[in-house]
Amino acid sequence: MPKLRKMLGRADMPVCLALMRLLDTQSRRTVAGWAIRITSEVCLPVYEAHSPEGPDLRADVQDCARCAAEGGRPAAVKPQLRALAQIARAEKDPVAQAAARAIATACAALQTPTGALGCLFYAAAAETYHTLGTSQPAAVYDQAAEKFFERALADLQDHAVPDEPDPIRVNWNC
Repeated sequence: MPKLRKMLGRADMPVCLALMRLLDTQSRRTVAGWAIRITSEVCLPVYEAHSPEGPDLRADVQDCARCAAEGGRPAAVKPQLRALAQIARAEKDPVAQAAARAIATACAALQTPTGALGCLFYAAAAETYHTLGTSQPAAVYDQAAEKFFERALADLQDHAVPDEPDPIRVNWNC
């Protein structure tokens, strides 16, 4: 089996650049809520399928989603963020690990808005490896990752708040 990449996609893909531009128009609350929702929908089922005996992430994810929805302070969910990061580091199955990393990074967007983009690279890997298996050529994975990012962009466009009063200010460093 070839060595799997932990993340799929590239920051210089046109769809990724479009995501960055749109994320820059949204508030921290909107960005974190969107990242947690989309990543949870994709990655929780993948994680549970590949790590059926692993820890249950749902309660921590729900706490983080509630914090984002209510505009709570990230400090309120610090224990959950720590627990999710620890689970992601400990996971050995590469598909479950990518899913757990995506979820942990999405929830961390409550503190660091760039996590809303970063989680998508892990989520693309989780979904792609889960769907296509772990022995495909790199070009197949890259194509699937780009389609994942296109769906994520369409979802963000559907959920973006027009004229958001307090948009995030991010230096994407890409």
